[in-house]
Amino acid sequence: MDQQLGERICFGPFALSPGARLLTRDGAPVEIGGRSFDLLVVLTEQPGRVLSKRELLKRVWSDVVVEDGSLRFHMAGLRKLLGDGVDGARYIATQVGVGYAFVAPVERQGIAGTQAPEPAVEAPRPGTVLNLPARLPHLIGRERDLAFLETRAVDTPVFSIVGPAGVGKTSLAIEIGHQLAPAFDERVAFVDFSMLENPTVVASMISGAMGLSAQSGDPLAVILAHIRDRPFLLLLDNCEHVIIQIAEIVERIVEEAPGARVLATSREPLRVRGEHVLRLDALAYPEEIDGLSRAELLAFPAVELFCERAGAADSTLVIDDEAARLIAELCQRLDGMALPIELAAVRVATHGLAATARQLGERFSLGWSGRRTAQPRQQTLQATLDWSYDLLSEAERIVLERLSVFVGPFSIDAALAVAADAEIGSDAVAVALDELVSKSLVAPDRSRRTDTYRLLEMTRAHAREKLRARGLPLYAAAARRHAAFFLAELEAVAEQDEDVLQDTRPLRMQLGNIRSALDWSFGQDGDARIAFRLAAASAPVFLNLSHMIECRTWTARALAEIEDGQRGTATELELQAALGITLMFTRGNSEAAGHALVRALEIATALDDRWNQLRLLGRLHIFHERIGEYDIAMRQAERAVEVAEAIGAPEAIGVAYSLAGISHHLHGDQTRARPALELSIRQSPPSIRSRTIHYGFDHRNRSIIALARTLWLVGDTDGANRLARQAVDEATRLNHAVTHCIALIWSLSVHLWMEDLAAAEADLAAFNECAENNALGPYVAAAAGFRGELAIRRSQTGEALDILRDSLSRLRAARYDLLTTTFSIALARGLVLEARYPEALELIDATIARCTANGERVSLPELLRLKAGIAARCTSGTDAGRALLEDALALAHAQGALAWEHAISADLAALSVASGSTG
Repeated sequence: MDQQLGERICFGPFALSPGARLLTRDGAPVEIGGRSFDLLVVLTEQPGRVLSKRELLKRVWSDVVVEDGSLRFHMAGLRKLLGDGVDGARYIATQVGVGYAFVAPVERQGIAGTQAPEPAVEAPRPGTVLNLPARLPHLIGRERDLAFLETRAVDTPVFSIVGPAGVGKTSLAIEIGHQLAPAFDERVAFVDFSMLENPTVVASMISGAMGLSAQSGDPLAVILAHIRDRPFLLLLDNCEHVIIQIAEIVERIVEEAPGARVLATSREPLRVRGEHVLRLDALAYPEEIDGLSRAELLAFPAVELFCERAGAADSTLVIDDEAARLIAELCQRLDGMALPIELAAVRVATHGLAATARQLGERFSLGWSGRRTAQPRQQTLQATLDWSYDLLSEAERIVLERLSVFVGPFSIDAALAVAADAEIGSDAVAVALDELVSKSLVAPDRSRRTDTYRLLEMTRAHAREKLRARGLPLYAAAARRHAAFFLAELEAVAEQDEDVLQDTRPLRMQLGNIRSALDWSFGQDGDARIAFRLAAASAPVFLNLSHMIECRTWTARALAEIEDGQRGTATELELQAALGITLMFTRGNSEAAGHALVRALEIATALDDRWNQLRLLGRLHIFHERIGEYDIAMRQAERAVEVAEAIGAPEAIGVAYSLAGISHHLHGDQTRARPALELSIRQSPPSIRSRTIHYGFDHRNRSIIALARTLWLVGDTDGANRLARQAVDEATRLNHAVTHCIALIWSLSVHLWMEDLAAAEADLAAFNECAENNALGPYVAAAAGFRGELAIRRSQTGEALDILRDSLSRLRAARYDLLTTTFSIALARGLVLEARYPEALELIDATIARCTANGERVSLPELLRLKAGIAARCTSGTDAGRALLEDALALAHAQGALAWEHAISADLAALSVASGSTG
């Protein structure tokens, strides 16, 4: 290996000594296999850089020929040995379709002369988005445009940089983004729509670039919630092919986020209210060459750009008077367009300046005559691309065409898998790829040290048309290989520990390719077998990135076209499970969501897949809780315990007893709820986001907050308060909106029971923000209900009664009944405050009947206590009230709810005093 003999590489508690072939943890030797050791050495040589599978195999298994499966096996073992994912530790990240990277901080220690450690990169401040591509070292010819935008863009809601393809719009937008970032407190997001083929996910792409996790069906609402009251700069690049969708979004942003600014690049204006347009002209070039000196010619920006790019491609290039004249003529013929100029300049290194000028003149003789039509510069760019294509060898043409099926970045392994076939082998593809890179038709992306490639947007479109021109069978073959490659990649990730999906950045990079593969697979000329498996394999990716509508769309489509041979398989199980959870969040607790989850559980049972049975019982349990079917949820919890005990693993026990404890709590049996929840917390592994998404919810966090409520009911107020705050803190760090909202809902109830209205107010503010920022409709309705309840607690009826009624109506419409009892009690108390006793009594009776019927017994003692108070006010005697309180006291005692017992006993004592009785 490359490290020196005395060098040590330290990361976390580990120290790696390559020369001594020793790995230690906290000073103690760690047993590690030879190949795994070599793999760790190679990864730590270049921390942060994604190493392709091909490179790793070559470095670690240089003496033998092995399959990719060996690499995956050793990588999984290495992750387990290091404890990757335990307590939040991260060492190795997977980039789907590319390779692996060592992501932990590394410190190098060794003998004199060893390389010093790389400086640590400062993490971005919370709330900032630093995803701007790197700026060019020298942006030529755009000084006036930059000055204009720097002066105007900060105070203009929408600025569109409009111009033809290849003129340099993107480079200008990136540069101005860097210059304006301080004015927006570094809140800048760059969105490149060139990778987007499906216009329905425009809003999702914007939210993803902003670093937002939109766990709902309305990502635009999430975007607006985050920028409504703060300065923010959105850079929207390559908008022309999705201009209608972007225009609608931009208008909403202008209307609702006065501090936000949008800077778009497009071939045409967005045509939205408040838009200002900067029409970006071509770089200045000499229209009349005769009479100009060499110095005067080189001063034109187009000529300067050509010379800089040509000189970079051939450092021996000498630009004398004749060369300057030829370059000026080339720039004139290319109309000052930046991209064609750069393509032509690179060819000078291969063909020479004179030959390049001659070929350009011959190739474009017909093109120039027609360039004053409706889209002259588009024709010029097309001609430039045709010319570049004609200069390629046949092998290079074939490879370029086949690479056009990629949408976004791709690795060397992906390129070989897609471009190679019986006609052109892997070695020839690798050689052709190197040539295409050198000729600037394929762009290497070294900005993140990932060794990936991509085609410029127009190059890809041009090459794809060439591929289609060869006939549908050849295009379909390339598309099939592309889809098969990403299917294999996603299925390989699914076989590994779920912690592989913890880092979402690699997944976001490959979304364009995954979407493209799905589009082709489900298309008229696609492959239904690939489509079915690909929809299932991509579901965890969409769920992890909170693209729930996309996940729902593809899973529903796959299930609608399911073949008999695919029914009852593990693939159908994953599709039904994903469909159920996405329907629940995007369309409410519908029957369709329940049917999908039930079908998934049936398949898991038939396959004797106990882990998936447990996962699905958890989803069904909360589904039935949400719709108010507590007895059914209890049966599912009991079945989950049986399944978990058969599995025997601590994690399984933790999940099952979370469900059991919550059901006992809601059924009013606190004596059984407490030990079940405590057992769940002891057995549950630490909460991490990938495991939360796998199950659909964070079961450990739900156990903690349910135990907080249980402790208050059994009389441990301090313990309840401590656990409620712990649950909220951990849910906040988990960065999973649904789990955060669940923790806040139940923390709110604890603080309301404690009559700590200040703490409840703080919980409500956080809950409302989380619900609105993530467009979680039922939770938004619940937040309104809690506002009404807080007002009632302060004896402020006013609008509170209407707020509560409206909240109850909205929750019932969404089939979200988990809070209807809480808000019905608050509404009844408000009615009592206004002396509207018959209405209050009618509401309480209806609520008691519903809770008795559906198994929600936890609130029955409080309901009976409230009814007793109403009865005492509505009758001439106190016997009816006393009888109800005695029934409530007996029920509270049976439930183990000491807090209810104390409140009821106090009411009985007050009633006795009021009636003059000593008994």
